[in-house]
Amino acid sequence: MNTETKARDEKDRVIIFDTTLRDGEQCPGATMTFEEKLEVAELLDEMGVDVIEAGFPIASQGDFESVQEIARRAKNAVICGLARAQPGDIDRCAEAIRPAARGRIHTFIGTSPLHRRYQMDIDEAECLSRVTASVSRARGLTDDVEWSAMDATRTEIDFLCRCVEAAIKAGATTVNIPDTVGYAYHDEFGDLIRLLQERVPGAGDIIFSTHCHNDLGLAVANSLSGVSAGARQVECAINGLGERAGNAALEEIVMAIHTREDRMSVWTGVDTTLLTRASKLVSRVTAFPVQYNKAIVGRNAFAHESGIHQDGVLKHAGTFEIMTPESVGVKESSLVMGKHSGRHAFREKLKELGYELGDNAFEDAFVRFKGLADVKKHVYDEDIEALVDQEIASAQDRIRVTSLTVIAGTGGPQKATITLHIDDQQHMYEAVGDGPVDATFQAIRALVPHEARLALYQVSAVTEGTDAQAEVMVRLEADGKIATGRGSDTDTMVASARAYVSALNKLLAREARRKPETMLAS
Repeated sequence: MNTETKARDEKDRVIIFDTTLRDGEQCPGATMTFEEKLEVAELLDEMGVDVIEAGFPIASQGDFESVQEIARRAKNAVICGLARAQPGDIDRCAEAIRPAARGRIHTFIGTSPLHRRYQMDIDEAECLSRVTASVSRARGLTDDVEWSAMDATRTEIDFLCRCVEAAIKAGATTVNIPDTVGYAYHDEFGDLIRLLQERVPGAGDIIFSTHCHNDLGLAVANSLSGVSAGARQVECAINGLGERAGNAALEEIVMAIHTREDRMSVWTGVDTTLLTRASKLVSRVTAFPVQYNKAIVGRNAFAHESGIHQDGVLKHAGTFEIMTPESVGVKESSLVMGKHSGRHAFREKLKELGYELGDNAFEDAFVRFKGLADVKKHVYDEDIEALVDQEIASAQDRIRVTSLTVIAGTGGPQKATITLHIDDQQHMYEAVGDGPVDATFQAIRALVPHEARLALYQVSAVTEGTDAQAEVMVRLEADGKIATGRGSDTDTMVASARAYVSALNKLLAREARRKPETMLAS
């Protein structure tokens, strides 16, 4: 917490509960590796997130181990695990968070008529009984217990009040009111928080929380409405990652409170200058690109093309910017990089963009930067970010693309000759395919036999211009497991090969952890 926030009234503090690693990771295709989860959790802890929901320990051994390791490493944040209203879930969650200096069990049950009837086939009495039993069991294992009424906004108000009262009596310290399917309007949601505080005995002794989904694009508005009504915890995710249309975006919640403190009269302990860095990290590890016009952290959030806007900003930034780029970790000025730039300038640029690389990683990135500068007139910040992100992501990979030659065109046949660096050995193969991309992927499959299915192939440009780097996203699926890889290069085929190999490396790493004896076919 910074000096400014220390003097503020704690009753006006909004607890930021990040669920990127739990609800965010449930987003199809957003699965993170063990190491990636630790990296995200470390940054969330550093930036002042109050509660990190690290996962769903009962879901898998991998989820359990990642929650446990995050709990072990956390320095400041409360580490939370999710559990259904079942004894086995709650006990497993308690075991996972045990190493944490401060741990929380978050247990939930569906309370709406739809969930009671179709998901669980129980009546109101049984639902209430499970609320009491689950919270009581969790409270016997930790002093910090959160209870959630899944699909609260479609639950009968009288029954919801009874459920909240039961949870409080059983020992819940935080009660979460989720808009699970993004159904509510902002005024409805605020009124619901007020009503619960007024009608439920003991409501003044606990913290009310919001957890709003974005199905109608109202997640942030509903969350802020809940805060205005008295909720003092907001559950959100970096980049709005989450099921279906996602969760309330953490960066938008934090900056709305920070920028309009005159309206909200509340505050958070989040270091806003780390928001852009967190956004880029989550985008990299999930391979989910951030839309250019995304609020706060989008590439165009502080870009001005209109002549009127440019003129105004040059005269006074406040004419068209309601917050400074520096406040969210974006540098206002941009250092132009090119083929004449040296190591010192490149290192300074990396620091400006939020990267800290070891000597070997820096040299590898610098070599790739010089190669890129030779083929591009201007190297933009986005080019460097794509380059370094790829370097970081592939640093521990068993397979790397060494070289690729592709023959394409109307004359056919389309061929790809690729050399892969596999476990310290070079392997080359030539394949024919239905187009250059198919030929490239066929060659990789021949060198690294596998049964993974190509579920997604997507190409976008990192910057403008015909010399722009292509950024390719590839999603592979095998045995119900999904891995996403990204690759970038001014040559789209090279970027495609790198993306495919990146995804393949993730699948192989998971298989190796599950079966340590697994080896690549020669």
